Amino acid sequence: MKYATKNHIGKNKNTQRTRTKTKTTAQTIRRICRVDEAGQKRFGNSERPTKISSDKSITNGFLKCTFLPKLKENDVQKLASDEQNLIQIQRKNAKTESDFYQSLSQLVEHYRLNPMTTIHLGYPYNIALALDDIQKQLKNKVRDWKEILVIEEKGKTYFTSEERYNTGAILYYIPIVPLYRLSKNPKRKQAVQLLQSVCSYLYHIAKVSYYRKQDSYLFWMYEMVTEWITSDDENEETPIYLSEIKQAEHIGDFMEQKIYNQHNLTRFKDHLKNFKAKDRFDNDCFMLARKVFSLYEQYSNATIYQNLQSIIDTEEYESDTIVSMDKYVSFCAEAKGMMFQTLFEAVNSDLQEYATMEEPRVIKKFDGRNITNNNLDFENRLFPLIEELIYILNNF
Repeated sequence: MKYATKNHIGKNKNTQRTRTKTKTTAQTIRRICRVDEAGQKRFGNSERPTKISSDKSITNGFLKCTFLPKLKENDVQKLASDEQNLIQIQRKNAKTESDFYQSLSQLVEHYRLNPMTTIHLGYPYNIALALDDIQKQLKNKVRDWKEILVIEEKGKTYFTSEERYNTGAILYYIPIVPLYRLSKNPKRKQAVQLLQSVCSYLYHIAKVSYYRKQDSYLFWMYEMVTEWITSDDENEETPIYLSEIKQAEHIGDFMEQKIYNQHNLTRFKDHLKNFKAKDRFDNDCFMLARKVFSLYEQYSNATIYQNLQSIIDTEEYESDTIVSMDKYVSFCAEAKGMMFQTLFEAVNSDLQEYATMEEPRVIKKFDGRNITNNNLDFENRLFPLIEELIYILNNF
């Protein structure tokens, strides 16, 4: 995992992606060519041919005759069964092909694509070619598109399309101690008001986890690191660690009360309206707060969890093998110092044991019913803003 400040604005793309288990439904297709066994009529002399008598014994003529094998009753039944199976396969293939192009038409209309014409080509080549063409177009046009699948369910064939936001294997840990220090500077009062409003939005509305809450992942990680440190009597740096731990606890509790205050949200717009930037830092805070407030107005109830869908396949994954979002998106105490470095290493080591990451995603079914207009616009705007906030707090 990368910490956000070391890979600013999502430039790291080395993500751990979810393995997708796809059911194989393709069948072996064989073309059956029938050969006309009837002899061709020959045209020529209409007169009966001259009879020629054999000069050999009549018994020798019997030996020169060829008899067709006798067709048993069970052979007749087998031929009839094969013919019936062939008819069923042809009907099924025709149904699959029809469903495929109906679903494709719906998908093309939704994403406004321009597909190549393939329906006139032979089955199943036409379907394979259409799939390849659509996948290339989706990859080039749809920002968060990940994959499409052809699903066969209850005798119906249709597309599903998955859009997934790439979190970049980044730890989005928002340090709260720097905001506390900034609040002690009287020249930064307005900037602090804006940043507290931003943090209050993330805490109340976006539902970002807070490290001092006992049900949070980082609370448990801080507790574990504290036990390691206090149990090592021979470590000369223990007093430094203990000082940072005490600071993380006391300041964390104090700042949680600050950002918990709903006044930060009700006065958010007023803080922006009355703000006067004095320098570049003030301007950076203002620009960030303005973008967050715009997101808040457009998505007043959206949370970071709204587009999380279960990716647990009982045959492949267990819930404890998935990095849930609260493990990598959270408020923390500080992003500097010996305590944080130890915490960061412990988190990194822990998360490496997981198989995949829980990321925002939208799955759309093109099965003839109305298609959801859900998208990942909220996530595409929110996560870069969290990275900007982390950068500002760590570099003022």
